Amino acid sequence: MAAKKTASANGSITKQKLIELLNQDLQREFQAIIAYVNYSQVLKGAAYMNIAGELEVHAAEELRHALKLSYWIDLLGGMPAVVPKPVKTSDKATDMLRFDLENEKETIRNYRRRIKQADILDDFALGEDLREILRDEFDHLNALATALGEDTPDPGIAD
Repeated sequence: MAAKKTASANGSITKQKLIELLNQDLQREFQAIIAYVNYSQVLKGAAYMNIAGELEVHAAEELRHALKLSYWIDLLGGMPAVVPKPVKTSDKATDMLRFDLENEKETIRNYRRRIKQADILDDFALGEDLREILRDEFDHLNALATALGEDTPDPGIAD
């Protein structure tokens, strides 16, 4: 479990930098919780009944992610963030779903990068927990794309 304090061979990641990045991920999870709670309650119309219920499930999953990230940040010696990234709102259901879709794409890109960073630091248990979170995020991405009548996009990986 012990993540190295030193930089990797290419100097790309340190334990301290990983804590900082995990805190950014935690802020995105808080953002997602708030958005999913709000959107699940304000989406109106028969066309959105199924996705509104799904968003409630997503909110609970995002809370589990936030708890897991907080655990790791503390274990690595950091202080978990307490402020979410900004939440976008709209009166239009498609806008709300689009906001969520874009946020999920960003989240997936970052978790893909974070897994690689945890592996560089030989913190394989953290990497496994991040992989579990990533699997949920892909499910969220797929549900949102489906609700928008789109193919599930490939979000890529963060730089």
